[in-house]
Order: sequence, then C-alpha cells, then structure tokens
Amino acid sequence: MTSHPDCFVLGKPRFNDSALMQTAAKEGPEAAWLQAFQLFGTRAPERVSGDFAVALRMPDAKVFLAIDRFAIRTLCYRQAGDQLRFAERADQLADSTTEIDPQAIFDYLYLHVISSPGTIFKGINRVPPAHYVLFEQGRLTVAPYWIPEFTEDPHPRFDSLCDEFRHLLRQATTRQLDAGKAGCFLSGGTDSSTVAGMIGQISDKPAATYSIGFEAKGYDEMAFARIAARHFKTEHHEYYVTPDDLVCSIPDVAAHYDQPFGNSSALPAYYCAKMAKEDGVARILGGDGGDELFGGNSRYAKQRIFNWYQHIPKPLRTGLMEPLLSTTVAGRLPLLRKAASYVEQASLPMPDRLKIYNLITRLGTDNALTPEFLARVDLDSPMRLMRDVWHSALARSDTNRELAFDWRFTLAENDLPKVCGTTRLAGLEVGFPMLDDDLLDFSLRLPSDYKLKGLKLRWFFKEALRGFLPDETIAKKKQGFGLPFGIWLTRHEALRKLASESVHGLVDRGILRANFVEELLTQRLYEHPGYYGEMIWISMILEQWLRSRSSDFSIHA
Repeated sequence: MTSHPDCFVLGKPRFNDSALMQTAAKEGPEAAWLQAFQLFGTRAPERVSGDFAVALRMPDAKVFLAIDRFAIRTLCYRQAGDQLRFAERADQLADSTTEIDPQAIFDYLYLHVISSPGTIFKGINRVPPAHYVLFEQGRLTVAPYWIPEFTEDPHPRFDSLCDEFRHLLRQATTRQLDAGKAGCFLSGGTDSSTVAGMIGQISDKPAATYSIGFEAKGYDEMAFARIAARHFKTEHHEYYVTPDDLVCSIPDVAAHYDQPFGNSSALPAYYCAKMAKEDGVARILGGDGGDELFGGNSRYAKQRIFNWYQHIPKPLRTGLMEPLLSTTVAGRLPLLRKAASYVEQASLPMPDRLKIYNLITRLGTDNALTPEFLARVDLDSPMRLMRDVWHSALARSDTNRELAFDWRFTLAENDLPKVCGTTRLAGLEVGFPMLDDDLLDFSLRLPSDYKLKGLKLRWFFKEALRGFLPDETIAKKKQGFGLPFGIWLTRHEALRKLASESVHGLVDRGILRANFVEELLTQRLYEHPGYYGEMIWISMILEQWLRSRSSDFSIHA
C-alpha cells in the first residue's frame, strides 16, 4: 500500500493513458490517480488496468473511491454526517456502537457470503466490483464505471485466436510474477496447470507448485496435480489436510475475515498458502477465473439444456406438457417425475431458476429460521440483487450472460475473497493471471459457442492449449479444493463437537430453530453428509465469526 496526503492506493494499477503512465513513473501511482480524476472525473478508472483500490480526498471535501473489475482489492465506506470514512476492511470502520445487520445474516445464509454493497455491519458498505463511489456535498453516488459488453467476433479465425490467446496467457503470467520464487496453487485442473506451465516457460526455473489432498474418496484429486507437475517438471509440494487441522484452524480462519465468509474451501486454500509461505514464496499465483471467462463450469451446460425448453411452441408447453406433468399420476412415475422436474426448472427464467437449488430455500426458511428472525429480514433481497446483476450485462447469448453473472457472484464475491483472505492470513501476496484485463477483453469478443460448444465446456480454451497441457488435464472434470467436511463430521468426534456447539450458538441467538438444528445434526447429516454438512459449515462459521468479535447479537435483545 502507498500513501499520499490526499490519496491512498492498494494493488498494482497499470495506467493505460500515456500521460498517466509518465506521471506514475516519475511521481508514483498516487499522483497518477489524482491526475486521472482531474482529467476524467468518475471515468478515471476506465483508464486503469490491474488490481486496485483507490481513495481520493479533494480539498473541497469531495471523496472518490473505486476498485478493480473483479474486486481483487476492496474498499468499504461509512457516512458520518458530512464526512465519508473509508478503509480496506469493513471491521476497520466499526466501533462499539455499530450494530450487526440481521438482513446481512440472512443474505449470508442464502449466498454463504455477504455480497456488496452490503456488509455485516449496519451503516457500513462495500464498494461493488467495477464501481465507483462519489461523495459530494453530503450526497453519495454509487455507480458502475464498467459494464460487461460482449461483442462477439462474427468471423473468428481459430488459428490466429489460438496464437493470440497463448501470447496473452504468457503476458498475463509475466505481469503477475515478482523477483522472488515463482510459485502457484496446483489443483490439477486446466487453469492452475496452465499457470504452472506458463511460469516454466517464462522463468529460469520451473514453477514451485503447491497442492492439497484429502483422505476421502471422491474429494482427492492429487493424482491430477501430480500429472501436471510431472508434465511441466515443477518443484512440487503436497499437504494432506486432516480433520484435526480443521479443529485447529476454523476459529482463526473464520475470525480473519472482516465479516462471515462461508466458502468451505478457504481452509484447504489456507493450508496450501501456508505451505508455500514456509517454502520461501512471497507471492503465489492462482488459476481462478478461467472457468468464468471461458465457459468451464458444468452449470453452463446444465442451463443450456434447460433453456432449450423455451424453443418448444408455447401452446404445447402450457396447454399440454405443464398440465400433464403437474398431475398426481405423473408424480408417481419415475420417468414423468423426472420430466416434471425438468419443466419446473426450465419454466423459470434465469436467475430466478437458481432459487430452486438454493440450500436455505430447499431446507425451508420457515423450518430452519425462527419467526422472530424472519420478521426482521426481507427474504427476496438476495434475489433482487441477483436479478439486477443478471440484467446489467450487455450480452446476446445466455452463456455470456451467465459468465458475467459469475464474474460478480462466483469470482468477486466468493472465490477471490477466499484466496485473497487465506493467502493474506498465511502472509503471502497473490496474483491472478487469468483475470488479466487483456484476457478479459479477449473473452468479451470470443464467440460464445467457442466457450460452450454444444455441451462441451471451455471448448476453445482446451483446443488452444492441446499439446501444451497434458491430455489427462484436458479430459478431466472440474473439482478443485473441495472439502469433505460433512463426511469428516460423521467420523471425527472433536470436529463434530466444535460444529455442534457452534451451531447451537445460533439457536441461543434466536436465528436457527432448535428442532431444525437437532434434526440436522443427528439425522440429516448422516443421510447425506455432503449436502447437509454445508448447512452446518456455514452456520458454524457464522457463529465463530460472531464470537471472534465478542458480539452479543441476539434476536431476543
């Protein structure tokens, strides 16, 4: 972080305007940001690439805040009369009088994170990705400076696109490396393997790679990490996370975040970063973003199948199929029951369709949450935000709209805070080559059927890197650092005790129903550990975070 009497800057901004570049080189990034705002006003961030957060305080008391397109860097703010306070973290703006927001707790239980612009604290907000905040004469303006706009190339040339793509990958990786030991996370998937291979091409030495494993069937993909490590001849390091590790680290990891953060893969990410730190790495690279820029998540193919339903003539859909499949008889026959489930999902537009899969919705808000808590929250608030984001992208294809949606909710609000938070806890800096602005611009003009070709995920990415990546890596299904928490919970007494005691804390606070928690811990968990373990995880993390702040928050108060 650098400072200036009227400005502070986080991250590694790259100024794209020649005059700003000269100012940054001679006087530093703070002076360049001040110049950018003087020249371009609220459009100043459009002239800047890379990861950044900036706060400018003008002589006339005007305050300008902005963060990068994916919120790799963060800023929070709080208005106090005619003053605007700001800080990197929400908890840096909280004091003894600041209240916990019940709505934020519900949003967390719904999304497993608290999405910007809200935070866990009443009156404290977070700048959303690709947004600016202008505070002028006591008035706040919060608006995007960049909106995803897809301009697909109507006449793509595959060979030239491949050459350009490989060049951009190499350039993006080079930009993220520092002078120290070159290290990266290695899950064994296409993105992390690509970063490891690119480091080997750029650096004098092969990449130092760090992988996490689990002694649990269906969760460990160390075999694929080893394939990539052998292929690129990396200096490979492995660590197997245990249930004892979770018992030891859950309170610390939960408390490290400035608000409750429920992504369970934060724990393995922390141990991976910790291993790299102990090995002498100061800055580690992550592969996050490739799936979301180039169509690699299985849900994109799933949603395409549902979208086909809309091409059936409406009279046939509403006059025959839907009435037939809604009958009691259809519910008794397996094939018709499956067809009815398809129609139920396909009939809803995106993103409302996602509500069907939502954990707290499926478990039942009335079953899980107390009437007193429900009376203080708006159940539709998370979905309104999701609808706003869904409709904001300038895209013609459903696939591109899904990508833009995930840039906000999967990357900026979930995966990136996971990696940024846990690497910081381990004492590391982190960089994301896949989120380079030039690669992002490349994705915006890449034809959508190059991303999802039929039902083939990230078709162009894989074909462009065929021969560079191992064949096994290209063929594998996505998994990542998933955590077998639910399975371990059924087998490890100390972990079960920590989880049970934590979740019961939310009963005492008047958030969760006692009978719901009892059934969850004693029956549902053992029926489906992976599914119900997720509800236990997010509840446990919420309670652990509240305790770390000595919070006496209670619905009964």
